[in-house]
Amino acid sequence: MKIQRLISIITILLDKKRIGAQELADMFEVSPRTIYRDIDAINMAGIPICSTSGVGGGFEIMQEYKIEKNVFTTAELSAILMGLYSLTDTVRGDELINALAKVKSFIPATKAQDIELKANQIYIDLSPWMGNKNAEKQLTIIKAALQEKKLLSFEYSDRHSNKTARIVEPYQLILKSNHWYFQGYCRVRNDFRLFRLGRISNLKMREENFTPRDYPKPQLDFSNMWEQMQTKIKIRVHQSILDRVLDYCSYEDIFPCGNDYYIAQFPFIENEYYFDILLSFGDKCECLEPLDIRTKIKEKLKNILDLYSS
Repeated sequence: MKIQRLISIITILLDKKRIGAQELADMFEVSPRTIYRDIDAINMAGIPICSTSGVGGGFEIMQEYKIEKNVFTTAELSAILMGLYSLTDTVRGDELINALAKVKSFIPATKAQDIELKANQIYIDLSPWMGNKNAEKQLTIIKAALQEKKLLSFEYSDRHSNKTARIVEPYQLILKSNHWYFQGYCRVRNDFRLFRLGRISNLKMREENFTPRDYPKPQLDFSNMWEQMQTKIKIRVHQSILDRVLDYCSYEDIFPCGNDYYIAQFPFIENEYYFDILLSFGDKCECLEPLDIRTKIKEKLKNILDLYSS
C-alpha cells in the first residue's frame, strides 16, 4: 500500500544518512520512477528531502530536520497511536503491528512518556463484548481479497433468511454501529451492494483476479431520514434500565415519576426493529401512549405467551 510505503521510506531516511533510489526500489519491489514519485509526495507533505547525484548520491532528509525527528507533533503522534491501538484489537495483521513500530520510532526519547500518556487517555475498543471468531476469520479473508484484488464467493441471507449464492468484487471494509460490512460489486445482481458480515456464510477467496472499477461510496448516514420518520412515544421505565434507554434518547426526554421510575419520550418508528427494542426491556418498561402502539405490543406479548403455552 502506498501510505505504508511512504511511512517506511520516511523511517529509513530518518535512520540512514543517505540512500539511493535503486536501493529503495529494490527494497519495496517497485520501479525507481515510483520511488521518485513517493519522494515528491513526502516533500509536498512538508518533510524536506534533498537529492544528491553521482557516485554515493541518493536521498536524505535535511540534517536539521533529521536530528529533531520533527515528523509529527506530540498531539499528532498521540492521535495516530490511539487509532492504531484501537485497530490492532479489531483488525489483526502484521501491517498494523509494523505501523505501530514505525510510528513509535518517530518519538523522541524526551517525549516518549508524555506521548504514551496522551495516547492512553482515550481507549477505543471496537471489538464486541462477546467474541465472534467467525467475524475475525471473515475479516482476514476479505482483507486478503482487497489487497490481492481477488473475487469473493459466499452465501448471503437477506432479512427474511432467504439465501443466495454471490460472487463479488470487494472494494471497502466498513465498521458501522458495532457491525462489520463490506462494499462490493455483485456479479449476480450486476450492481454495487453493501454486505453485512453477520449474514455471510461459506466465505471463500477465489483464484480469479478482477480489474477494479470506479465505485461509489456507500450511504452510511441516515440520521436526517430517521429523524423525519421517528415519532415520540411515552414509556414508563424502571431505573435499572435507564442506562439502556439513554442509548436511544437524551436526558432532556426523561423525567422522574415516583420512586425508582421515569417517564421517557422515546423516539420510535413503527417497525419490527423498534418493537423488538421495547420488548427487550422486559417488565421494566411499559408503553403508555399512543394507544395503538400499546395495543400492538400487547398482541406481540400474547403471541409469545401462546408460543410457550402450547
